[in-house]
Amino acid sequence: MLGCGTMGHSIALNAAWAGLSVKMQGISDADLEQGWTNMLKKLEVMLDNGILSDSEASLIQDNIKMTTSVEEAVQDATFVIEAVPEDIKLKIELFKHLDALCKPDVILASNTSGLRPTEIASETAHPERTVVTHFWNPAHLIPLVEVVRGEKTGDEAVERSFQLLKQMKKKPIEVKKEIPGFVGNRLQYALFREAQYLLEEGIASKEDIDDAVTYGIGRRLPVSGPLMTADMGGLDVFSAISDYLFQHLSRAEESLPVLKKLVAEQKLGDKTGEGYYRWDEAFSREYNRKREAELIRFLKKDLGIQSN
Repeated sequence: MLGCGTMGHSIALNAAWAGLSVKMQGISDADLEQGWTNMLKKLEVMLDNGILSDSEASLIQDNIKMTTSVEEAVQDATFVIEAVPEDIKLKIELFKHLDALCKPDVILASNTSGLRPTEIASETAHPERTVVTHFWNPAHLIPLVEVVRGEKTGDEAVERSFQLLKQMKKKPIEVKKEIPGFVGNRLQYALFREAQYLLEEGIASKEDIDDAVTYGIGRRLPVSGPLMTADMGGLDVFSAISDYLFQHLSRAEESLPVLKKLVAEQKLGDKTGEGYYRWDEAFSREYNRKREAELIRFLKKDLGIQSN
């Protein structure tokens, strides 16, 4: 595991939970210490919610070794996942280096949320073993992982990615062609664009727009995605609505003015204390706890763990 930041330590936790031996690499001892501390906090929450036993939590820690050396991290590896910053030049150089370090049968996977695997592998001698495995944050609680093919990605890289991810109890999907945003983010940002438009036009308040999703379509999305929902509602109905509604949906090609203004004022949301909402310490703690509790509830269901 290359990288121990927000995604890296969470992916390492997930792999170690599956019984895999993991080497987690960071750029410095301080970087590793922060990643380890963040992982321990996640383990504590999982223990408190009955997802893990004390012995399982100890085994996860035993399964993870830490290093600041890329060379040491990939030594004897059969599958390498990187979660370094989203800088294409950095990733190209890293994969070129990994390609020279690792045997040709080692799979090289990127956790990028949007960069093209073809470009990431552009300076490697074995581009067929490069693939994207896009975990969703928080990686130890969200089942989805998008497995994205590059132009030269081989079937073996995809198949072995699926095998590993299923061993980690994830829900992998195959993205057969490179496309900006892959699948999940294209769906997420289509919804976000329309939410921006509704707020911009004064159609509804931010609270009511969010509630329309949380208490409406959000209630059925855990069971049926958009295409199955259309089947269940009747494709004739959904086709007729599409015919008249699509022409009225937002066609914005960039962030809308309200969002641009917030960003310009450094009102970036939870991390700065204000965004669309005001995020004081109590509000932040409450909503992060609520989201984590709901994700844990779904994870328990997926794993067949009885809730108390």
